[in-house]
Amino acid sequence: MVQAVHRAMHVLRELATATPRLGVTELADRIGVAKPTMHALLRTLEAEGMVVQDRETGKYQLGPGLVVLGNAYLDSHELRTRAVTWADLLATQTGAAVWVGVFTGRHVLVVHHAFRPGGSVQVLETGASLPWNTCALGKAIAAFLPAERREELLAGELLRVTGASIDDPARLVTQLDRVRETGYALDDQELTLGDAGIAAPVFDRSGEVVGGLGLVGPVERLLADSARQECAIAVREVARSLSRDLGAPRDAGLRASS
Repeated sequence: MVQAVHRAMHVLRELATATPRLGVTELADRIGVAKPTMHALLRTLEAEGMVVQDRETGKYQLGPGLVVLGNAYLDSHELRTRAVTWADLLATQTGAAVWVGVFTGRHVLVVHHAFRPGGSVQVLETGASLPWNTCALGKAIAAFLPAERREELLAGELLRVTGASIDDPARLVTQLDRVRETGYALDDQELTLGDAGIAAPVFDRSGEVVGGLGLVGPVERLLADSARQECAIAVREVARSLSRDLGAPRDAGLRASS
């Protein structure tokens, strides 16, 4: 790796995951470099619009250049482009919000969010990064990853964001096995108290899982006995249609489960 590029990426990640602003000394200590080196890195990133400096405190935060790059990534992402119509259809069918996500490391990145129908105020979640084990999207995708990758995920850190989050690898193994049998995953207030998720995997032309599509909404609505099965079937069928739109063979899910 090119050391300067690696350090620059480390700076951006620190600014993304730490407090809103960090100073030169704080960043130098976190990354393990001398202050002059950190100062040079920050000046270069600032010139490119990747970070900005607060003139009053002298501390740095992420810059607008990252938004441009992020939007370019989303606009060119084939799954997101193909998913827009299908996500809107599913939202209309079920009356719930729909998320489309892909794996990035140990998290799920929401690449598209279709609002639930209606005029109520909603927060756009596109760009949100979710611990894989806390959401239906993450479990739907993880269940169909190669066995080695699944084992790596289960052996790593399993985050808890609510009291219902599952951080027991054995319980997750059981859930992933169940997902491979049924074709969809659930989360019951594991990401947000009061909310639930139902998601299914999406496959590409190679037959490999490339993301997931799912419903998000109040737990009493999605997981009620009268609605759970209907919602799960709708999610699974729309995910299959999206997979076919991406060129996936009809036995993609079965092939991944073998």
